[in-house]
Amino acid sequence: MPTPRETILAALHARLLALPAIALRGEVLPERVPAEGLLILRDGEPGEPDVTLSPLAYHYQHRAEIEAVVQGAARDAAFDTLSASIGAALSADRTLGGRCDWVEAEAPRPVDLPIEGAASLKAAVIPIILHYSTADPLA
Repeated sequence: MPTPRETILAALHARLLALPAIALRGEVLPERVPAEGLLILRDGEPGEPDVTLSPLAYHYQHRAEIEAVVQGAARDAAFDTLSASIGAALSADRTLGGRCDWVEAEAPRPVDLPIEGAASLKAAVIPIILHYSTADPLA
């Protein structure tokens, strides 16, 4: 049986799979970026939990990351569209089907990356904060 953490990350990845961009989880950046863009979900860090004792519960603000990458002449518009689609997907269901208490994204800090002999990339890491509680930090 998967842990709450894995269940939440899998639900987040499933939400990203519904977007037009290719969505991977924990993969390395491929040699080619698809025309519709690329998203790579990184599991991130759960951080130090707040703990309540009665009943015992660990309350996390888990920081996952989505690497968003686009390439081409219209990369500014493509990146903006991709970022907005991520925001819309998250705001459509802030609990990922009841799997977590709340999910929110932080603003990306995009950078342009020149590629010799090809169109430049526009990329950013988009932090995603997952709020959830569990009875055991390893379960």
